[in-house]
Amino acid sequence: MRALLVVNPKATTTSVRLRDVLAHALASEVKLDVVETTHRGHATELARQAALDGLDVVVALGGDGTVNEVVNGLLQDGPQSGLPALAVVPAGSTNVFARALGMPNSVIEATSQLLEGLLEDRRRTIGLSQANDRWFTFNAGLGLDAGAVRRVEKARAKGRAATQPLYIRSAVREFYFGNAHHRPVLTLEQDGEDPVRLALALVCQADPWTFLGGRAVRPCPDASFDTGLDVFGLTTTPLVAILRHLRQILAKEPRPRGRRVVSLHDLPELTLRADLPLPFQLDGEDLGDREYVHLRAVPQALEVVV
Repeated sequence: MRALLVVNPKATTTSVRLRDVLAHALASEVKLDVVETTHRGHATELARQAALDGLDVVVALGGDGTVNEVVNGLLQDGPQSGLPALAVVPAGSTNVFARALGMPNSVIEATSQLLEGLLEDRRRTIGLSQANDRWFTFNAGLGLDAGAVRRVEKARAKGRAATQPLYIRSAVREFYFGNAHHRPVLTLEQDGEDPVRLALALVCQADPWTFLGGRAVRPCPDASFDTGLDVFGLTTTPLVAILRHLRQILAKEPRPRGRRVVSLHDLPELTLRADLPLPFQLDGEDLGDREYVHLRAVPQALEVVV
């Protein structure tokens, strides 16, 4: 078995020692190449070449951004037989994708599980989604949540740690000072359905949508890698409603409800249109401003080692 280990050296829990220990463990089971990323998009380039070279597995050591880049490299020409399987060792601040797959959040435990998965050839084929021409693995957002992500990224670029308080402060500041989040500025469109006006739209490929510290944020509790897209939307966003629904989606058994809630499950595709350019994010990564995003679910998109 031939494998590539893609290492993001900037991931919050990644260290030289961790990289070396993991590489040594994997090299005892597979023929392994190890490459550290040096720039944004590098993991995509490496995964793309691994697919062209016919490797069996690409292992991503890093956070959700590294995983997203690897997925976009593997699926650059779309799902097809013979692509390398994806394996993940979570070393970021939230590791939503790995945890949604059921992997431990501990790097040591996840490495042990990954080695067992490789030895026993445990694989699962999962559905993923595209937003315009870019793949994502667990969530997408246009507007308020993406504006909060942008504020977090700016803070991290200045050396701030990606902590729960930072995310909360960023979301509060975006709510009060962001662009037009207090009125419906989004239109959700589906084939055969009337358009829906929304002030907030969270698109889910998996459950949970993200984590705040150790708490799962679950606006779409029925979302799954085995189904299509889910949407949690609010038609208006007064502060009292935001706080009420935040309590709902942070509950152990979430079931978002209320007269402002729009909850949709297992959609094959949808379109979000904004009245003005709004922040856009995929898998927690700021991708600039958008006025139009078309999202579609792609079942059986990629094999993963579990």
